[in-house]
Amino acid sequence: MTGILDQINKPNDIKNINPKDYRRLAKEIRSFLVANISKTGGHLASNLGVVELTMALHLFLDFPEDKLIWDVGHQAYTHKLLTGRKDKFTTLRQMGGLSGFPRMEESDCDAFDTGHSSTSISVALGMVKARDLRGGNNKVVAVLGDGALTGGMAFEALNNAGRLKSNLIIILNDNNMSISQNVGGMANYLAKLRTNTKYTEFKESMEEAITKKIPGGKDIVNRLKRSKDAIKYFMLPSMFFEDMGLTYIGPINGNDIDSMLSALQTARRANKAVVIHAITKKGKGYVPAESNPSRYHGIEPFSVDNGEPVSKSKALSYTKCFSSALIRNAELNDKVVAITAAMPYGTGLSAFKKRFPDRFFDVGIAEGHAVTFAAGLAAEGFRPVVAIYSTFLQRAYDQIVHDVCINKLPVVFVIDRAGLNGRDGKTHQGIFDLSFLSHIPNLTVMAPKNKWELEGMLNFALSYDGPVAIRYPKGDAYQGLMDNKEPIVYGKSEIVHRAKGIAIYAVGSMVKIAEKVSEMLTEQGKEVTLVNARFVSPIDEETLDELSKDHDVFISMEENVSNGGYGQKVSDYLCRNNKQSIKHINISLPNSFIEHGGVDELYRMLELDAESIFRRIMNELR
Repeated sequence: MTGILDQINKPNDIKNINPKDYRRLAKEIRSFLVANISKTGGHLASNLGVVELTMALHLFLDFPEDKLIWDVGHQAYTHKLLTGRKDKFTTLRQMGGLSGFPRMEESDCDAFDTGHSSTSISVALGMVKARDLRGGNNKVVAVLGDGALTGGMAFEALNNAGRLKSNLIIILNDNNMSISQNVGGMANYLAKLRTNTKYTEFKESMEEAITKKIPGGKDIVNRLKRSKDAIKYFMLPSMFFEDMGLTYIGPINGNDIDSMLSALQTARRANKAVVIHAITKKGKGYVPAESNPSRYHGIEPFSVDNGEPVSKSKALSYTKCFSSALIRNAELNDKVVAITAAMPYGTGLSAFKKRFPDRFFDVGIAEGHAVTFAAGLAAEGFRPVVAIYSTFLQRAYDQIVHDVCINKLPVVFVIDRAGLNGRDGKTHQGIFDLSFLSHIPNLTVMAPKNKWELEGMLNFALSYDGPVAIRYPKGDAYQGLMDNKEPIVYGKSEIVHRAKGIAIYAVGSMVKIAEKVSEMLTEQGKEVTLVNARFVSPIDEETLDELSKDHDVFISMEENVSNGGYGQKVSDYLCRNNKQSIKHINISLPNSFIEHGGVDELYRMLELDAESIFRRIMNELR
């Protein structure tokens, strides 16, 4: 039997589906997503939650003329299915395949490349103004999760949208979750809207009165239910949104297509910005994801039968290593506190939260606030540790400079997912942090070579009188070179083994690869010194001076773009000290945005693996 989903092969095909088949289509989409994501990995729970909401949007909008902007964008899988990309889903998040996020180069139905939270309303406002300046009439819709409202940029955009004299539809997809449980005043405010007892009591009494006292009352009640929440619109015009100048519709059932269509059609008639507050269930339709939506937010390949990962690494990850080390420090020092921006699980702070609930702070998706909040704690004598992914720390650059580093405050930045981050693609690769951090005065920037060194660097950072950033990659912590345990001394690198001729300076995750390259060069009769840089800011000029006396080749290796990275600091040192006779080979990432793929695949493609680096060195030494 041919499925309903098989009838959708290009944009707007959903409009040809019989409305009585919508429920069946939603079920087929969920089955399709579970089956495919179980093989490729990806964002499951968020996509299962927005199936009906997305279907309603595609029934309402005309693609590609109308513009749909997804905040973050990891929940756009159903949108991709409904715009003719079903046959490519086996390539989802695979190198050269479908992106896990909206991509304009992938489809003209993807209006904007997105990957970070709280941006969609700003983008949509720009598109509305562009439409009005052109004299157009196309629809513009922004979809953002309730977690995005913890980000300041969303509030800035809402404030601007309140003055709009043209139609803009903003859908607040409220599943009471961002990645982890939502926190803060906005989460509490939305919870009150969802559970207003006065509304519930009023609705029930009205339904009873209409049914009993008005001829045909039952039919009237049913029609009210189909139009969904007409009473609620009257009872709960959210003062927060209304006072900002926006029209508020909701809360409505975002997993009901008729309700969503009715709300969208109502919103379209307004000559202003309208917020539709839609309640959805994250993970809907797949029991493991419904039961534990945080775990299935982003997941590796798994068994459909039980939801368990297909392969489980028994090795200790850098994230878990950091988590354990932080707890040990906190047990010894009651001034140690931990801060996350809506990602306690991903950053390894969940265990800290359980052990020290009063010293753990989740500020929501608000990285800038997290940093300045930490500055306030540090100014009052505490030792805050701010754990944020590399790609998201970009959002807090000004606060790092202005609020922490100018004031020389002892804030520790723990930067997870640094370097190539794999299948989430160009918006999530952590390849810029060394560049945008290492030039900031007063900020010490470090990178560990292995598990032991991460622990040592955290201990050092928590005793150092100033701001420190420690960056490390996603995945298993390197267990090699565990016998090399030189104490960590400020600004001092570690010589792993000493020779003459060629000196390799490796940063963090590249030490493991540099070891292999060193062995390969040695087999070719080369003498190689291997240096574990440890510090990217400041660089260890004393060791550079020493090795420049009996080495004529310096090779720097880092998992960061070349512009502004460690390699450029080495080049600058050689130039400033008139050591141009020393040949410098800078092994780093290209100055470009890097698409998705497996990390090992990306290493090979970008020639950052040991074999490629060895070939390049041999070619340059000929």
